[in-house]
Amino acid sequence: MRHTSAQAPSVVDRVLNVFGAFTPDRPALTLSDLSRRARLPLSTTHRIVGELARRGALERQDDGRYRVGLWLWEVASLSPRGTGLRENAMPFLEDLYEATHENVQLAVLDAPDVVYIERISGRNAVNVVSRVGGRFPAHATGVGLVLLAYASPEVQEQVLSGPLKTYTPKTIAAPEQLRRVLAGIRRDGFVISDRQVELISVSVAAPVFGPDGTAVAAISIVVPVEGTDPRVLVPAVRAAARGISRSLGAPKALGQPVGPSGDWQAPV
Repeated sequence: MRHTSAQAPSVVDRVLNVFGAFTPDRPALTLSDLSRRARLPLSTTHRIVGELARRGALERQDDGRYRVGLWLWEVASLSPRGTGLRENAMPFLEDLYEATHENVQLAVLDAPDVVYIERISGRNAVNVVSRVGGRFPAHATGVGLVLLAYASPEVQEQVLSGPLKTYTPKTIAAPEQLRRVLAGIRRDGFVISDRQVELISVSVAAPVFGPDGTAVAAISIVVPVEGTDPRVLVPAVRAAARGISRSLGAPKALGQPVGPSGDWQAPV
């Protein structure tokens, strides 16, 4: 249960606990499953699930299990960090994919994690753990490192002071090492994340800026370690990120500071 207050959970808490019971590996649950995972009485769960199903927020399958409903997806699609950003980014993501036929991703920061809002993947592309709508610790991903580098000091300290989970021997798990990496990203405007999540892949990521000069998203391309020089991909990834930034209303012509490489960057 996600409710942490000493007080009894409110109706909203209970509803959110029901939604929180679903996970990528458990997308369909019985009423008993929902009751147990949400830590609610079965009678309460039955009442809440019934109301949610009537509204279309949950859907009941033929086998009696429940899934998240289409109505909830419609509501979620109204998020300002979802649809509008994705629509502006898609032409550039598609161009990047066509040039490489590897995994291309778009993510936003929800510290200490990133949330992936788009991914294009080829049949023969290297395996990745990300999925649209999924989240992953920011410190262990290329897109997350980029977004942390341009985040506020408060957000950075939140992540640096928390546990930094390791996935491979290459995962950045030491706060001082992470500080140095973030400083390098602000200097260079991109990052090459080397085998942090899986030892078979490396990613190149760059920030996407919005009209106010802040980093609103990041894009990356994930490629196999074997037979790939990630440095060759840096210009293409940065060009795509700049294109999305301009589409969002943050072109060089608006007067953002210019970095040492000649590419505009948000104030840091």
